[in-house]
Amino acid sequence: MRSCDGEEGGGIVFKQIIKAMVALAALGLPHATLAQNYPVKPVRLVSGFAPGGGVDIMARLLVPKMTEALGQQVIVESRPGASTNIAMEYVVKSPPDGYTLLINTPPVAINMSLYKNLSFDTMRDLTAVSVFSATPNVLVVHPSVPARSVKELVALARARPGALNFSSGSNGTTQHLSGELFKLRTGTHMVHVPYRGSSPSLTALIGGEVELTIVNIPSVLEYIKARRLRPLATTTAARTVLMPQVPTLRESGVDMVVVVSYSLHAPAATPREIVAKLADAVIKAARSADTRQRLLDLGAEPVGYTPEEAARFLREEVALWAAVVKASGARAD
Repeated sequence: MRSCDGEEGGGIVFKQIIKAMVALAALGLPHATLAQNYPVKPVRLVSGFAPGGGVDIMARLLVPKMTEALGQQVIVESRPGASTNIAMEYVVKSPPDGYTLLINTPPVAINMSLYKNLSFDTMRDLTAVSVFSATPNVLVVHPSVPARSVKELVALARARPGALNFSSGSNGTTQHLSGELFKLRTGTHMVHVPYRGSSPSLTALIGGEVELTIVNIPSVLEYIKARRLRPLATTTAARTVLMPQVPTLRESGVDMVVVVSYSLHAPAATPREIVAKLADAVIKAARSADTRQRLLDLGAEPVGYTPEEAARFLREEVALWAAVVKASGARAD
């Protein structure tokens, strides 16, 4: 028998070491090591919107806090177009290493149903990290509309089917689909009038071209204060601090909750430990006193979901908008 100090014995020991390393790799230790050292370079937040819009503003509010928490620079990168599908596809095809993330709004949940030939599946190809913040919506009508409550508006719409028009910035947007959801939940028939952008949509409402819309609160606050628009209800689960005197749709008898959420997602195979680190950074940002105040000043509210809460929220949003798209026959422009 040869000694283990010999060539053959050394070879056996070496092979055993290699097998042990392979076994440890199978247990996921490389992921643990990767997560322990993460991040070692800048992290990119990819947005599907042009700079200067709501997502860009939220991203740049989040970036300093994430940079501080992660110890690495966080960079916002805009890849606009195709209702954020370009940005989503880019992130889906990026390495699942935590260095390329998506920051998005409801299109991340809506587009699966709205577009028929996507190269990706939101639920399969993305991992929910967190929801940073949300902007509440409000149902507003032109002052000429003889309705001062949701109950009166529903009665008016039922008495005059097809006579009331609601505006949106485009087909397939949250603004459009919220109107369709309102119709479904109230059993009313109103006509959707799409415009080329949210600003023209709002201008049309203020000018009396259409009777109502459902839109985010910050964009209409000044017109409500000037009594150029009348708020009937918010679409939040509970009354918002931004407009506490206005009841919710649920209070008004309509089971409907819709908010514009600002959520973060990673490629599907991103290690859970890295997702947890990223979520922790977002949660700390959302819960910090200065960020909370800045969000409220912008007309938004902090959220700070865990990955599990964010995943559940995404599933609920995908199911909700799929049902609305199917029932309404909505199509993208």
